Amino acid sequence: MSAPHRSGLVAIVGRPNAGKSTLLNRLVGEKIAIVSRQPQTTRGRILGVVHRPEGQIALIDTPGIHRPLHRMNRRMVDAALASLGQVDLALWLVDVTQPPGGGDAFVRDLLAKAKPPLMLGLNKIDLIPRPKLLPIIETYSRMLDFVEIVPLSARKGDNVDRLAEVMLKHLPEGPGHYPEDFLTDQPERAIGAEMIRERILENTREELPFTTGVVVDLWEEKGAKRPLTRIEASILVERDGQKAILIGKGGAQLKTIGTQARLSIEALLGTRVYLALHVKVKPRWREDPELLAQTGVIDSGGSGRGGD
Repeated sequence: MSAPHRSGLVAIVGRPNAGKSTLLNRLVGEKIAIVSRQPQTTRGRILGVVHRPEGQIALIDTPGIHRPLHRMNRRMVDAALASLGQVDLALWLVDVTQPPGGGDAFVRDLLAKAKPPLMLGLNKIDLIPRPKLLPIIETYSRMLDFVEIVPLSARKGDNVDRLAEVMLKHLPEGPGHYPEDFLTDQPERAIGAEMIRERILENTREELPFTTGVVVDLWEEKGAKRPLTRIEASILVERDGQKAILIGKGGAQLKTIGTQARLSIEALLGTRVYLALHVKVKPRWREDPELLAQTGVIDSGGSGRGGD
């Protein structure tokens, strides 16, 4: 007798830079969430669907849980916490290269109040000596009551298939909720905006990425024989000095960001892309609800599109 088909919602939660988006992309098999070395890259909820013969996993990638300082950060954390009330299973993903600290205690206390069963994913095991893994497992296993603990490397793919098998085991029996060709709820326009922000994260100083947002002003598709997508986007910053950093000497920095982003979007769409970027100074834009909505940060009520 074959095993029953299972499906359900799984929230991936954890501190910033734990590798949640990398894991989402690895499980889905497509790049639907941007990835960066910078913390707090993900700013909103992203749905990615994993299709397997034995079941379907609808993953919700959430912003990193941290103590919020701005309205934007509060919305990011609210989005992560709201997801916990909607899922069948929660996966706490931690970075094993970082010792547990106050941030982990903050996440633990929040997860202790969560209703769904909890799994623990110990990520980046490829970056530590194997003998160090067992003490880490013992430390985290005392924090909460986990149904499973799975060490893995989202970047290399080590044990990720095993993680998917374990998640499915703890989901309800039943048919999938999404068609077989459905991978994400993110429209191309939203993914394109995030690809621009990804290149900003990779090319600018550490203090700048936290204060930038991207708004797509125009997304226009033209031509049948040789399709061309024309995109105009505004990069929001809070101060003139940040604008100067983004533009760079003679416009070199902005040109590099634009070229890299254009190539990524062309790979996504499979068409030629014309991309025009404009840098706009908007003081305290991270406190402006309308601009937060335009840049894709979900509000505390859970509305809006996903972000990174």
